[in-house]
Amino acid sequence: MGHGVQVAAQRIRDLTAFSLQQFRKKATVGDAFNYARALVEKNGIFVMLIGNLGSHHSSLSAQLFRGFALSDEIAPFIIINDQDAQSAWTFTLLHEFAHILLGLTGISGGGYEQKVERFCNDVASQLLLPKDELDAWKPVYGDTNSLVAEINQFAASRNISRSLVTYRMYRSGLVDEASWHQLSKTFNDMWAKERSSQKEKARASESGPSYYVVKRHRVGAALVDMVRRTLAEGTLTPTKAGRVLGVKPINVEPLLATA
Repeated sequence: MGHGVQVAAQRIRDLTAFSLQQFRKKATVGDAFNYARALVEKNGIFVMLIGNLGSHHSSLSAQLFRGFALSDEIAPFIIINDQDAQSAWTFTLLHEFAHILLGLTGISGGGYEQKVERFCNDVASQLLLPKDELDAWKPVYGDTNSLVAEINQFAASRNISRSLVTYRMYRSGLVDEASWHQLSKTFNDMWAKERSSQKEKARASESGPSYYVVKRHRVGAALVDMVRRTLAEGTLTPTKAGRVLGVKPINVEPLLATA
């Protein structure tokens, strides 16, 4: 942390070869996240999407947690809450990667914990929205509705979340703390309505990816590849493989076959 945000951000670029240009070229926020996730996983970090305690009946709100990191030397993990807006997943991914670089799984101690969280936030936001680009942006601040619309367009065109843009605006002094909180609430309310609409459309639609495709996406390619390799070597049994992947042993083979 003593080296500063810019050095930490560059360290992540060096380790992952993350290209902001390539990230923004992706057609959807989901494709952009998959691009960043694959680069992080190449560093030996397992990235999983977990937003419940075993079923959709036990979903965990993003207000409870957006993600966390297990900074283990052998098997580092990043967990992202897939109940959060998909546009926010990449920010969480990079935030937690910064935690792993710091070698910190969990911190207690009030002020120091807040300092680390802010540092990781600043590293992730600097990677996704550099200061010079934010400074060059000239939104109209007079009318709230117009500002909300401009932030919405600005974020969507860059495959980032509206909450990230408002956080960077606050940290750069473009809006005060009260305005930041108000904008954040506005976008959280918008997201809640959008999510409700998405659920209605999903229920009405008969098409969609199979259980195995969805499950594989949630556990991540790195973990799937590790399980396939260790099964082939005979160092992992189907029962233990199912436990690692979060499925019944009988479902391990079809899950691996979707890869």
